[in-house]
Amino acid sequence: MRQLVAGNWKMHKLRGPAAALARAIAADSPVLGCDLLICPPFTALAAVAAVLRGSRVALGAQDCHAAESGAFTGDIAAPMLADIGCSAVIVGHSERRQYYGETSAQVRAKAVAAAAAALMAVVCVGESEAERDAGRAAEVVRAQVMESVPDGFEGVVAYEPVWAIGTGRTPTLDDVAAMHAAIRQALRHRLGLDGAGLRILYGGSVKAQNAAALLAVPEVGGALVGGASLDSGEFLRIAAVARRG
Repeated sequence: MRQLVAGNWKMHKLRGPAAALARAIAADSPVLGCDLLICPPFTALAAVAAVLRGSRVALGAQDCHAAESGAFTGDIAAPMLADIGCSAVIVGHSERRQYYGETSAQVRAKAVAAAAAALMAVVCVGESEAERDAGRAAEVVRAQVMESVPDGFEGVVAYEPVWAIGTGRTPTLDDVAAMHAAIRQALRHRLGLDGAGLRILYGGSVKAQNAAALLAVPEVGGALVGGASLDSGEFLRIAAVARRG
């Protein structure tokens, strides 16, 4: 299966710089064999959508509301994202769970909303440092998968150890393999045979220097890249070592 390399730009880039970054990524995308997705902030989506039109790079957003519309000041509905040109949306990122108290039930509702709007949901799961130190990493992540992934899910799961995001720290390759195997087991339990073919991305301080090793780990179906996705050269070097199929 082709691996997916997704860039989460978080709260970075105004419209002009965002369009320039997207243009640089799209320019080199034809030579790459993996699938590419970039997720700018909401305010840059329209500008980036115009740049990516006709390219091989997909456009995603960083969050959506569970409702199709309504009195939810400051929120964005999944159909609005589809309308602006998105084909995917990240839900349940650890920063949303940690800073905004999002529960797995809320993440599941957002994934349902994404599917209804024909968006691919990237459902994020991951343990904290305290949970890992307590020996509960696999237990916590399996529970998040079971509670966050809806019936009939056809999206992507991203494993992000919370303690590795933006810290420069990464788990050992054996730890990554063990956690991805646990997630695969949970997906099979949750979805039956359909859970066997879904891509599971690794996220958490992915860089060009460690990408080849991480992407070669069994059950790793790609990468969710944070800070390194803000540099087109770095992001493309990560994509260059991804599996083509």
